[in-house]
Parts: sequence; C-alpha cells; structure tokens
Amino acid sequence: MQQLRLAYSRLCKEGGAEPQEAVLQRLQELPRGRLDLAAQSLTVDTCRALGKLLPKDALLTEVVLSDCMLSEEGASLLLQGLCANTIVRFLDLKGNNLQAAGAEALGQLLRQNKSIQSLTLEWNNLGSWDDAFATFCGALAGNSALQQLDLRNNQINHKGAEELALALACNTSLQQLDLRWNSIGLLGGRALVNCLPRNRGLWRLELAGNNIPGDILRAVEQAMAHSQQRQAASRENQARTRVLSKEVQHLQEEKSRQFLDLMETIDKQRKEMARSSRASAARMGQLQEALNERHSIINALKAKLQMAEAALALSEQKAQGLGELLATTEQEQRSLAQRQAKEHRLEQQEAAERESKLLKDLSAANEKNLLLRNQVDELERKVRSQQEQLFLARQELTNTAAELKARAIQAEERLELEKNRSRQSLEDLEQLRAKEVEHMTRHLEESERAMQERVQRLEASRLTLEEELSRVKAAALSERGQAEEELMKAKNQVRLEEQQRLAHLEEKLRLLVQARDEAQSACLQQRQTVADAQARASQLGLQVEGLRRRLEELQQELSNKDQEKVAEVTRVRVELQEQNGRLQAELTAQEALKEKVAALERQLKVIAGDHREALLDRESENASLREKLRLKEVEIARIREEEAQRANFLQNAVLAYVQGSSRRATSPQK
Repeated sequence: MQQLRLAYSRLCKEGGAEPQEAVLQRLQELPRGRLDLAAQSLTVDTCRALGKLLPKDALLTEVVLSDCMLSEEGASLLLQGLCANTIVRFLDLKGNNLQAAGAEALGQLLRQNKSIQSLTLEWNNLGSWDDAFATFCGALAGNSALQQLDLRNNQINHKGAEELALALACNTSLQQLDLRWNSIGLLGGRALVNCLPRNRGLWRLELAGNNIPGDILRAVEQAMAHSQQRQAASRENQARTRVLSKEVQHLQEEKSRQFLDLMETIDKQRKEMARSSRASAARMGQLQEALNERHSIINALKAKLQMAEAALALSEQKAQGLGELLATTEQEQRSLAQRQAKEHRLEQQEAAERESKLLKDLSAANEKNLLLRNQVDELERKVRSQQEQLFLARQELTNTAAELKARAIQAEERLELEKNRSRQSLEDLEQLRAKEVEHMTRHLEESERAMQERVQRLEASRLTLEEELSRVKAAALSERGQAEEELMKAKNQVRLEEQQRLAHLEEKLRLLVQARDEAQSACLQQRQTVADAQARASQLGLQVEGLRRRLEELQQELSNKDQEKVAEVTRVRVELQEQNGRLQAELTAQEALKEKVAALERQLKVIAGDHREALLDRESENASLREKLRLKEVEIARIREEEAQRANFLQNAVLAYVQGSSRRATSPQK
C-alpha cells in the first residue's frame, strides 16, 4: 500500500492541498486489495484525490468508507471516480448522511459501473428526497452487476418502495436486498409483494421494522422461499447438467475414438485395395499398350496389304491395258496385212516399180513387228515379274497373317495369364479382406467386451452412487442436526442479543435515570435559588418597610433626597423583576426537562415495542427455518427420486449404446 499512499500524497499536492495524516496512516496499514477508511473525516480535497486515484488503481477490490461524514461534494467526487473503475467489487458507504446529490451520484455510478457486486448504504437519508431516490431506482433497474444492496435506515417511505418495486421488476442480477428500519408501510409492502413474481433473481428480502402487516411479510417470506428453492434447483440442475454433459462427452469421445479406429482400418483397407487396383490397372495398361502396339502393327500390315492390293490392281489394269494394246496391235497388224495384201495385189497389178518400194515397206513393217513383239515380250516378262511379286506379296501376307495370328494367340495367352494373375491377386485381396473383417470382428468383440466391462463399471458406479446417496442422506441428516444446532445457536445468539439489547437498554435507562436525577438536582438547585430569591425578596421587603419607616421618620430631613431614594427603589424593583424573569425562565426550562423526560419514557415504550416486534420477527424466522427444514427434507426426497430416474436413464442409455455398437459391429460382416 506504499504505492497507494504515495499516489494519494502526489494527487493532494497537485490539487494544492495537504494530505490528511490520519488517511496517510490508514493507507500505510491497509491490507492488500482493501481500502478501509472507516470513521475517518474525509475532506473535499481528499475525496477529490481518492476519486482520481480509484480509476487508476487496479489492485483494490473492496472500498470501505463508512462513518466518514462525507459532504455532498466529496461523495459526488468519490462516486464519479468509481464510475470508471472495473475492479472494485465491494463498496461500503454506511452512515454518511447521503441526500439528494448523493442519490443522483449513486444512480450515475449504477448506470456506468459494471463491476460492483455489493453496495452498503445503511444509515443515510436517500429516501427523504423522492426525485433523487427515483433516479437511483431507475439506475438500479438497468444495472446488471449488483448482487447485494443494503438500504437500512434510509427514511424510505411508500413512494420510495414503489420506485424500488418498479426497479426490481426490471432488474435481473440483484439477489439480496435489505430494507429494514425504514417507513415503507402497507402501500410500499404491497408494491414490493406485487413486483416479486416478475423478479426471478432476488432470493433474500429483509423488511423488518417498516410497519408492514404480518400477512404481507409472510407473503414476502413465501416468495423468498420459492426463490431460494428455485435458485437451489437451478444450481442442482446446472450441476447435474454438467455431470451429464461430461458423461455424454466421455461417451461421445469413446464413440468417436472407436469410429476413428474403424475409419483407420477402413482407410487402410481402401489404401491396400487402391494400391492393388493401381497395380492391376498398371498391368492392364501395359497389356493394353502391348495390344495397342499389336493393333498398330496389324493396321500397318493391313495398310501395306491394301497398298499391295492397290498396286496389284494397278498392275492388272496395266496388264489389261497392254493386252488390249496387243490385241489392237494384232488387229491393226491383221488389218495392215490385209491392206498390204490388197495393196500388193493392187501394186502387183498396177506396177512392178512399186514392188521394191513395197518390199522396203514390208521390211520396215517387219522391223516394226519385231519391235512390237519385243515390246510384247517385255510386257509379258513384266507381267510375269509382277505376278511373281504379287505371289510373293500374297505369300508374305499369309506369313504376316500367320505371324499375327500367332502373336494374337500369344497375346491372348498372356492376357489369360494376366487375368489369372489378377484373379489370384483379387483372391488374395479377398482373403486379406476376410482376414481384416475377421480382425475387425475380433476388435468389435473386444470393444463389446470392453463396453460390457464399462457397463459393469457403470453398474459399480451406480452402486457407488447409491452408496453416495446413502452418504448424502446421512450427510443430510447430519446437516439437519447441524441446522438444529445452528437453530439452537441462533436462539442462543438471539437470547444473547436480547440480553445485550436489554443491557444496552438498561444502560440507556440508567443514563436516563441519571439524567433525570441530574435534572431533579438542577430543579432542587433552582428551587433553592428561588427560595433564596424569595428570602432575599422578603428581606428586601423588610428593608423596604424599614426604609419606608425610616423615610417617614426622616421625610422631613431627607426631602431633598427623595428622588434618589425613589430611583434606588425603582432600580431595586427592576432587579427584582429581572430576577423574577430569570426564575420564570428556569421554571420553563424545568418544564421542558420534564417534557424531555416524558419523551424519553415514550421512547422507552417505543423501544420496548420494537423489542417485542423483534422477538416476534425472530419467532417468525424460527418458523421459517422450520419450514425450510421441512422443504429441505422434501427436496432430499425429490433428489432421491431424481437420482433413481437418472440412474435408470443412464442404464437405458448405456444399454441402447451397447445395442447400437453391437449392431454396428455386425453390420460390416453382412
């Protein structure tokens, strides 16, 4: 806390003020995380420095400023500093006489601060200002962090209670509200009772000492009991939900782990099958490539054969053309021989001179005939050679066809071998798959045995839960005994508090008696002074009478001093009148003291009535505790039933899970 002390001193010096020694001493002695300045009279400068310090300090979780006699400005500065704080959880402003400005500053704090969970405002005057308290209640309606609020002895009337009821109808976070020793009355109590059905979070509401009828108090107690039961049920449901969620999560993890194992084995099988299929596909691809090569070779040979057939057709066409040409030449030769014969006969007839010429022409024709014969021979040789080539091509074609047939037979044999090999590999894969299936069945049987063992463990856990339930029952009985002991302790504490209160009242009564004795002694002294004054007045009267007689005797001698005597007498009369006035004032003061004594006696009567009401409240609290014990017993019985139902549900869920796992185990075999 040395750092906090230095920061406070620095901020005070920056503001032009001296730090308070008492505050510095208290800051040096504070525990870590707690700022306790209770019963310290804080100045405005100190409040300003603390208001600047609180938003920056991240170590303080509790701030106690009870009985600090804060002014309106100082309280506003402190609360403005707390508006930006996100660490403080507990704030105590007890006994600071906060009024309108303080209520508005508190409303601003509740609107802006989201971290304060407990706020103590006991012994203030927030309810005396209707508008400011309405602002405070409006801020309380929108707050979502405050859980505990103490508004004891704040002069809250029925209008303030109505504003609080409107705030409680909208608030969802407040759990405890203390409104004891205010002036709520019948109308305020009804407003609070009417708002309770719309509030689900409040489970403790104190209304003692507010002049509220007993039926409304009982209705509030019943509503609070229902709220407490609802809170307990919600906490129990949350605990059960967490337990069931953990169990379901565990089962899901187990199931997911088994599923992952199964998927891993399936993936392994798929990878093995994919690898074998890739190998077979590669082999089939190689065979297909070989077949494609053979087909390409066959196609090339077929193309060559077609080309040879086309060449043969061309050569046949050429031979046919040559034969036609030979026929035409022979026909021409016959026709020419006929013409020559005709011409020879004609020439023999015409002239002998032309005979030589015809002989020459004949020799030329013979030569030409020889040439044509030579050409025919050559053409016949070419035809024979082409026929031989055609025969060779046909022989080669038959050889290639035989070779292709042999190669096709070999390819078919290889294909058959590859088919046999692939069939063998498929059979091996089938045997491997059968082995894997057998392994999976064994694994599933083992998992089924594990599940059966887990069922046995769950049965054992159920037995342990039943034992725990019996222990809980014993603990409930012990808690009941402890509650009865606590009830006895509470009764003893109530008796001790009553004794202490009676001792306190007796002390007050003793002090009042002492004050009354002092007042009586003062009255006796006043009476003595009055008697002295009366004796003095009688003496003065005697003196006056003596003086009168002396005046009558000395009237003639002291005629010149009559005026002085009259003045002296008047002065004495004035003094007597003043003394009488003082005595009258003292008598009125004595009467006022008597009235104060009567008021104190009336206050004693009121305190005695409040004491009786407190005793009645304690008796009602004892009755409510007995009712709570009865409700706890009913709740324990309900918990037993719910635990039995939960055990049945768990058993059914486990059986359903085991049956589902057995069905899943048998499905891969099918």
